[in-house]
Amino acid sequence: VQLMESGGGLVQAGGSLRLSCAAPGISFSIWTMAWYRQTPGKQRELVAQIRPTGATTYADSVKGRFTISKDDDKSTVYLQMNDLNLDDTATYTCNAKRHALANFWGQGTQVNVSP
Repeated sequence: VQLMESGGGLVQAGGSLRLSCAAPGISFSIWTMAWYRQTPGKQRELVAQIRPTGATTYADSVKGRFTISKDDDKSTVYLQMNDLNLDDTATYTCNAKRHALANFWGQGTQVNVSP
């Protein structure tokens, strides 16, 4: 399983970015997809998750600002990030999981938010 993130970059505070995670071969009807983020010295944090049912979960810090979605036809998961702030600066990584032995990670994409 290969997960390929894109869409990171530099954005001013208050701006928006959309991250994409291409997941060829993954059926979103049976895999849970998620976005995590991490900054140096901190633990990786679950940002948003979307289950096969379509149910979503968000970290409290991004509720109302971020939206996770999936396109089954394109085998791609998105993270729309609005009203970005300095605390959103991190490496964002895509995750695909079915169970403990089927748990895959992308390489990550860097998001930098400037004042």
